[in-house]
Amino acid sequence: MTALDLSSPVAVVGTGTMGQGIAQVALVAGHPVRLHDAAPGRAREAADAIGARLDRLVEKGRLTAADRDAARARLLPVDELIGLVGCALVVEAVLERLDVKQELLRALEDVVSDDCLLATNTSSLSVTAIGGALRVPGRFVGLHFFNPAPLLPLVEVVSGFATEVSYATRAYETARAWGKTPVACADTPGFIVNRIARPFYAEAFAVYESQGADPATIDAVLRESGGFRMGAFELTDLIGQDVNESVTHSVWRSFFQDVRFTPSLAQRRLVESGRLGRKSGRGWYDYRDGAERPEPHTAEPAEPPAYVVAEGGLGPASELLALIREAGIEVREEDEDEGTRLVLPGGGQLVLADGQTSVEFHDVVYFDLALDYRTAPRVALSHCQDTSARTVAEATGLFQALGKKVSVIGDVPGMIVARTVARIIDLAHDAVAKGVATEEDIDTAMRSGVNYPLGPFEWNRRLGRGWAGSLLEELHEREPSGRYAPSLALGRHAYASDKREDTP
Repeated sequence: MTALDLSSPVAVVGTGTMGQGIAQVALVAGHPVRLHDAAPGRAREAADAIGARLDRLVEKGRLTAADRDAARARLLPVDELIGLVGCALVVEAVLERLDVKQELLRALEDVVSDDCLLATNTSSLSVTAIGGALRVPGRFVGLHFFNPAPLLPLVEVVSGFATEVSYATRAYETARAWGKTPVACADTPGFIVNRIARPFYAEAFAVYESQGADPATIDAVLRESGGFRMGAFELTDLIGQDVNESVTHSVWRSFFQDVRFTPSLAQRRLVESGRLGRKSGRGWYDYRDGAERPEPHTAEPAEPPAYVVAEGGLGPASELLALIREAGIEVREEDEDEGTRLVLPGGGQLVLADGQTSVEFHDVVYFDLALDYRTAPRVALSHCQDTSARTVAEATGLFQALGKKVSVIGDVPGMIVARTVARIIDLAHDAVAKGVATEEDIDTAMRSGVNYPLGPFEWNRRLGRGWAGSLLEELHEREPSGRYAPSLALGRHAYASDKREDTP
């Protein structure tokens, strides 16, 4: 099946923020759109709100006045479900409760034709379970738009257990015809984005809970070293701590309390205290009038070392060698088959985060992963109380000589960016192995849905086939709860790559 013809009426049931956004997308694409809400008068209010947004698009030059007028003429609020007769697609965006959605869909089946495509915008419930109430479940799909729907490109097209391929294809092609970026996925807890994004929040919270760093510093490192658009603390304040925690709990429960998705106790306390983020005035940060935003920890200036000794190529941080030379610091290279460290003049070592801790070794400072060491404005270092002051100063001065701000955090295995990226890569491989989505669609979803600088598989190719698994194995050895145990899928990927390289 191809995309719906533009003459086909589309209906949206539920006229909150998401419902209005989806209706606007379909309307601007050219469809007749009908709006329905169980609350009297709400559909008319939603139609007026959509009309006002169309006016703003005209003011900004993104829509012509003629197209706005034509769109308004195609928008029809209806008070009863019977007004949806003849619709080719109905998207429900009502309360996130299984019983409410099932009751609505049963009522819709009494109104629309048997080949009408029915869809849910749920972000947390099972598409299969919702569709289980239908007489014709094969025509039911998930169409998960992201908020705000008119602006964000990603749509997850979710096939439930009973969804027929032809209807999933129609939904996919329709979303694409609307100018969206659709990705296909199976009905799994969290779908693609909310499943694979959990470590972005969880690892930041874990570093905080272990007193490794404060929220402002962790956020700064994720942004300025990891290349993420926002840090985990500021992003959850924007989303709403209650909303973000609810999604985390939903995924965790749906995976039968899998330790990889364990919620954060620190976030729970935040929600219990009513500090829900921007909408309540306080979350991880204080948004009240006059409140000052805390600054990330930034080390005081230190003298750079006169030289460094490079033992090995530094793996994913190999670009540092060129940067150090460009800064006028001598690099003395020594051939080491397994060496991936810099030796400083005082005898201390500077090592890329590998899942181990500084306290396990003599005079070691770890440095965190960066998306691009050349352009990253900040780099994090970690060390233990036994690390010599000279080694810390030389490591700090080295990165400052490269033009970087330096944040020194506690002796946290895997640091901040490295452990986060490794876990995202692992969950992505696990999702592909379990048939959730393709590598390409997962990369697209994570870039388009949550603005990651790279998709998990792009990141894995850049870092090297064994990097994520090796770091996770070290983390698992130090915290054997199962949270960091690398998936079988990630191990198979590394072994398969080994065999390909060994083939003459």
